[in-house]
Amino acid sequence: MVKFLDIQRITASFEPRLSEEVQRVISSGWYLLGEEVAEFERAFAAYCDNVHCVGVANGLDALTLILMAWREMHGWSEGDEVIVPANTYIASILAISRAGLTPVLCEPSEEDALIDASLIQSLITDRTRAIMVVHLYGQVCPMDAIRPLANQYGLKIVEDCAQAHGALYKGARVGALGDAAAFSFYPGKNLGALGDGGAVVTSDRLLARTVRALANYGSREKYVHQAKGINSRLDEVQAAVLRVKLSRLDADNDRRRQIARRYIKQMTNPLVQMPCVHSWLGHVFHLFTVRCERRDALQSYLSEQGIQTLIHYPIPPHKQEAYKEWSHLSLPVTERIHAQILSLPISPVMTDEEVQCVIDAVNSFE
Repeated sequence: MVKFLDIQRITASFEPRLSEEVQRVISSGWYLLGEEVAEFERAFAAYCDNVHCVGVANGLDALTLILMAWREMHGWSEGDEVIVPANTYIASILAISRAGLTPVLCEPSEEDALIDASLIQSLITDRTRAIMVVHLYGQVCPMDAIRPLANQYGLKIVEDCAQAHGALYKGARVGALGDAAAFSFYPGKNLGALGDGGAVVTSDRLLARTVRALANYGSREKYVHQAKGINSRLDEVQAAVLRVKLSRLDADNDRRRQIARRYIKQMTNPLVQMPCVHSWLGHVFHLFTVRCERRDALQSYLSEQGIQTLIHYPIPPHKQEAYKEWSHLSLPVTERIHAQILSLPISPVMTDEEVQCVIDAVNSFE
């Protein structure tokens, strides 16, 4: 069996240092709001070529807190709009709803499944306040086309970087391409904790301070609450784990690219469409996604061959019961992508033999 993602093997590859760091934090007796988180925040902000980082509990909270902070800072009204790609994971959209704002769905590009920048302008209204770009599967959105639009209409750009840790766009890292960025450190991410975790990264000092307060019950001073906040904190153990893993992130991303190059070069089955890669440094291959009109048959066949795969994602957000008010919408590109997409195994700990097994299995599908 070639696992889709062998978390145990990834964790073992960081031993014994990982266990030593965890034990050190446990022995310290300090588990929240301590120096481990502060050190990780400094390191991750620097890695992203940015100024401020605020550790939070998860990626959904990171997105939500950015939007909550902007509402507080700029006086946005309930129901103001945020443009978001229609084919993203539902967390991107949930964050907008949780912040009391209205998601406006934008179709993706058929070519790369990223938000179609050519469609954004037609969705802008007098209530639009921000554009959420999702660097889906690990590839960076076309920021050169999106930034001028945001500037023209006075809109904020929030990056959803949950799948793109370390990706580059014309020499700049994700996390520094918009006004603020949200990261998830879910265990399966390119930079994953041993549990949930997330972060907000920004160059805006006031935004960072506001996010930090909102994530701490709306408080900058103990027992004094200026806003209706939430409880969302990265803990000391996870921060220590992430610092260990951050030191190897670029090397791990390089290994993912090596595997992706082999897949694209050696998978020659005409029934299986390879992903579009605009820039090799601009893609960190959190997921290696192929498309196939007979996706379910391909997945079943690969399973029979001992290859684990996943579908990211089987049901588009506008067809989810949680957003049943959108059930009447027709978004053909989004729906086609969700019906055809299949994610193949890819991780920095895959062996060359496992990679070849996946290639051979895909090529033998009929």
